Amino acid sequence: MGGAAVTRPDRRITLIDVARAAGVSRQTVSNAINAPDLLRPDTLTHVRAVISRLGYQPDRGARSLRTRQSRLIGYCVPPPDPDRLGWVLDEFLHSVADAARGADYHLVVFTPESASGELDTYATMLQTGCADGFLLTDIARHDRRPGWLQRRGVPFVSYGRLSPRVGKAWVDVDGASGVAKAVDHLTGLGHRRIAFLGWPEGHRLGDDRAGGWRSAMAAHGLDAGDREYTEDTISAAARAADRLLDLPDRPTAVIAASDSMAVGTYHAARNRGLAPGRDLSVVGFDDTPSAALVTPALTTVSQPLRDAARLLVEMLVARLAGEPLKRRAVLLDPVLVVRDSTVSPPG
Repeated sequence: MGGAAVTRPDRRITLIDVARAAGVSRQTVSNAINAPDLLRPDTLTHVRAVISRLGYQPDRGARSLRTRQSRLIGYCVPPPDPDRLGWVLDEFLHSVADAARGADYHLVVFTPESASGELDTYATMLQTGCADGFLLTDIARHDRRPGWLQRRGVPFVSYGRLSPRVGKAWVDVDGASGVAKAVDHLTGLGHRRIAFLGWPEGHRLGDDRAGGWRSAMAAHGLDAGDREYTEDTISAAARAADRLLDLPDRPTAVIAASDSMAVGTYHAARNRGLAPGRDLSVVGFDDTPSAALVTPALTTVSQPLRDAARLLVEMLVARLAGEPLKRRAVLLDPVLVVRDSTVSPPG
């Protein structure tokens, strides 16, 4: 295969330019981009090398007109809360964007004008061709989004477990397993009074993590009576942790359902002259970017975000292409990242 490039540096490289330079047909170049499995390996390698050398970029707008696809994935992000640590959102967004780009899709991040108008935002994005499918997060009990999308035949995947009646394409992290690992770690250090600071009962993620604490405490023959439930903010967590530390036989360790709540526990301990990581061991959940930066550095449960992002994008791309899913309903196991906030109990 041969040929010479006949392009000028002052204009956009076209598919025809690539075909001429590679000495192949336009359809072969198109297949190299959109259906590489149709080409022989040597042909595919050659065409891709020419594409790279010429710096050819496919015309996304033209492709959208032909396929009626925008090649865009919609992702709704929650509004920021100054009383919470930055969630794992930053790393997760980067991981999803990287995985989407590898599949020749792009991520469109949006926020609804209000919680009540969120479904209207999804409808507008579909009507205006701003997204082919959606990635859902922060799945709550009785969440309306999965059923709404399913009834309209819109492809979607969820970072969070779904009811089988509304969807089977989801990836989640086993929060119960993560908290159980925290209990195992603390009991290994010698702790016997291990409290739990969680979200109000009925919260899907909160109940999962609280269940892991109760089961692990029972497995170690320990009482699971020291617990408080409150909102996922630093200030609310500080007040709830204060109640735990007011107990006559106060806990020597606290496992929090989030890193924000762990930092609230730090505040409550310091307000009464206790030093986290010395007088009180604290474990968080999420391994937010701030977890390694607070003092003492926070022991926390880390979610496998890159694996989750890769699997979610693979699932969604398969659904958009009408292909059967290779994997569905995937539950990933988190890891405990041990830092300076957990030590043997004092005395």
